[in-house]
Amino acid sequence: MRAFVFVAAVLAMALSPDLAFAQDAGGGSGWGIAIGSGLAIGLAILGAGIGQGLTAANAVSGIARNPGAAGVIQTPMIIGLALIESIALLAFVIAFLIQGKI
Repeated sequence: MRAFVFVAAVLAMALSPDLAFAQDAGGGSGWGIAIGSGLAIGLAILGAGIGQGLTAANAVSGIARNPGAAGVIQTPMIIGLALIESIALLAFVIAFLIQGKI
């Protein structure tokens, strides 16, 4: 898994200059932008779903071990879930802004 992440990071850094200096063809249909915005939404929601699942699972596990600490655990959990959801909504807005360039 570490090797995959390393290779993906190296490829992203290697391809960034090509994207920065690419010129608009003028008559393109915008498929690249549409695919990019779709991937942005999909990956953001995937990450937010995994984060929310792990947060809720660990909170419930903590409450199961110590039921008296339910109030202490619940408030930070709700704040954390709200912050995770705000990241997903931000990705949603950014994807719509990218898609508006088609």
